[in-house]
Amino acid sequence: MTIVRDSFYINGEWVRATSAETLEVTTSGTGELYATVPVGTVDEANLAVEAAAQAFTAWANTSPKERGEFLLRISEKLAERGDDIALDIAHEVGMPLMLAKGIQAGLPTATFADNAQRAMDFVWEEEVGNSTLVREPAGVVACITPWNYPLHQIANKVAAALAAGCTVVVKPSEVAPINAFMLADIIHEVGLPKGVFNLVTGLGPVVGEAIVAHPKTDMVSFTGSTRAGKRVMQIAAEMVKRVSLELGGKSANIILEDADLARAVGDGVFKCYLNSGQTCSALTRMVVPRSKLSEVEDLAIAAATGLAPADPVTGASLLGPLVSAAQQQRVRDYITKGIDEGARLILGGVTPPEGLEKGYYVAPTIFSDVTNDMTIAQEEIFGPVLSIIPYDTEEEAVAIANDSNYGLAGGVWAGSDEKAFEVARKIRTGQVEINGGAFNIVAPFGGYKQSGIGRELGRYGFEEFLEVKAIQHN
Repeated sequence: MTIVRDSFYINGEWVRATSAETLEVTTSGTGELYATVPVGTVDEANLAVEAAAQAFTAWANTSPKERGEFLLRISEKLAERGDDIALDIAHEVGMPLMLAKGIQAGLPTATFADNAQRAMDFVWEEEVGNSTLVREPAGVVACITPWNYPLHQIANKVAAALAAGCTVVVKPSEVAPINAFMLADIIHEVGLPKGVFNLVTGLGPVVGEAIVAHPKTDMVSFTGSTRAGKRVMQIAAEMVKRVSLELGGKSANIILEDADLARAVGDGVFKCYLNSGQTCSALTRMVVPRSKLSEVEDLAIAAATGLAPADPVTGASLLGPLVSAAQQQRVRDYITKGIDEGARLILGGVTPPEGLEKGYYVAPTIFSDVTNDMTIAQEEIFGPVLSIIPYDTEEEAVAIANDSNYGLAGGVWAGSDEKAFEVARKIRTGQVEINGGAFNIVAPFGGYKQSGIGRELGRYGFEEFLEVKAIQHN
């Protein structure tokens, strides 16, 4: 049965869309129709911003403890609906259900809980000389989010903004929007004051640009492509609005001579292919000693072969399809480009995996003998495509890692953590994991260069939504 959502959540109520036009959401594993959502207009986007602006003063003056209690209740309801959320995102995005439960449903639940505690514990005032420094909410925030980790990205923005005392208007990706409606249902159920959270679906050039451009929007928090991020900055600059951007990545994973090669390569392949490669921080460039290239290739092929794609809802694999037909074609085009530019294809390619002609599948693909000037080494592919790049010296490996317009994440594998840490310091990215270090939900996430501005998650993500006022006294 197709899910039909025909209303927006504005000012604490479900408001029927004025246009009969809808956006179709497909099931990634089969390509079949999964849901429809309404297409928002500029007027509806403006209505949502007006509601958020009207609600701001009262919400900003609500005690941090009370704001935190609302966020805790949202977290609890997300946990209760975790299985439903995971199933929805397995359909919409294609992440296998076994991973979606912990990642796509689990991370947002934890993020709301973390920000609840952060609101309650934060030191809102401090004395500096003859000044009292007061932290205040930034105001009305336009939150524009992507499809690859849809509810996680919404939570990163909304939980921190609400904890800080901001009100929000959310424009989720039209490719994977149903999870956003599920969050709105929960927010309505817990009784969040009217206008504090608003949701309008639609297209970026219409709804997205309208909420960014509205004079009552004080701040924009955007996650998506670098191209779209530049457009957001242009619009926001007209009124000198605060902008937080989390954009693309092309992260390098340096494997040093003395690393445990089997562990490093196996972990690196998984970190490249997680969510079918649809991860902005994916370790898509494996930078390896030239003397060990052949051994690395064998290990990478073995690891990737063990990740044969399967249906994300019913299958047992850790690898599913891509999100859409357009994304599938985009990845195939990059694979063709890699072949044309002389990279050596050692696994996969443009042919769909056997038995998976329906749905948006791409076979796990590996290129070797990649040089860092090739398109597949410089541009974000967003699919299960690994580029193995050989190096001759450690200095060259670091130079390869830093030779990118992006600077979001990276990895280093070495015989000791001390050595890996030494090299990690030289990589110009917002995060670096050493020897397979796990993702930390309270560590700041964001990038250098064209990977963005600002940080999400933890204390740093929370403080993005605060202004600092200095009150001088005798």
